[in-house]
Amino acid sequence: MSSTDTAAVPLAKDGAADSASVEAGLDALETVHAQRTPVAVVLRQKVLPPILGVVLVLALWQLAYSLELTTPDKLPSPADVWDSLSELWYAGTLFSIIWTSVWRGLSGFLLSVVIGTPIGLLVARVKPVRAALGPVLSGLQSLPSVAWVPAAIIWLGITNSAMYAVILLGAVPSIANGLISGIDQVPPIYLRAGQTLGATGLRGARHVLLPAALPGYLAGLKQGWAFSWRSLMAAELIASSPDLGLGLGRYLENQREFNEMSGVLLGIILILVVGVAIDLLVFSPVERRVLRSRGLLVTTR
Repeated sequence: MSSTDTAAVPLAKDGAADSASVEAGLDALETVHAQRTPVAVVLRQKVLPPILGVVLVLALWQLAYSLELTTPDKLPSPADVWDSLSELWYAGTLFSIIWTSVWRGLSGFLLSVVIGTPIGLLVARVKPVRAALGPVLSGLQSLPSVAWVPAAIIWLGITNSAMYAVILLGAVPSIANGLISGIDQVPPIYLRAGQTLGATGLRGARHVLLPAALPGYLAGLKQGWAFSWRSLMAAELIASSPDLGLGLGRYLENQREFNEMSGVLLGIILILVVGVAIDLLVFSPVERRVLRSRGLLVTTR
């Protein structure tokens, strides 16, 4: 072996060692060690701030009442609103009122997802359809949901069908536009890779397009739920019939007609609580799971 060959062997070994160390470093950077967040940290960072916020609002509310900034018939105390809640509880109607609206809202939202998803796919992937329907969807999304209530009542009468029509007209455009936005952000290489592997047509939409567009689609679903809930409340405020039952919107309007401000505030609070609860119990966990699966929401050691 020549002196040149002898010198090349250590150099080759050093190069291999450097390459191995670089690869190990890259692997270490890509490897994320997830650990469960301690309960005390969750309570301090997630639970305590909202509780303090609620306490602050109640304190300011009670202060405004005590200072008599306005008359009690316009601004009742928190205790008066609590009494209205207790009346519904002891009358056994609290959960039936809430459930009437929640069932309508959730079922209308699910129906909106079934309708809005294929519309979003079609508009996002077919250029002539996008040119024709894209502006219409954007316009419908910006239209206040309450504007559809009189038309729905004339078309369908004061029935549950009118309620669902208002929900659909409010939520479907938001869901479709969210999916369109998500698809627009999918890198073209994903679609080409899927086509190479035989994922075309509906199979490509199911296995490539929808998973890649999931963050934007999820944002559209969250907005769609918000539109569903607001549309339903608008419909329940305006439409009144014994056949519709008593939902939160109708309860709120009844209290307004009776000039019971404590009941009006209670209705507003219940509507707010239900909307926030659905977001925290349904959409937030799904969003965290999606972000975590993509390495965007992790905790490190």
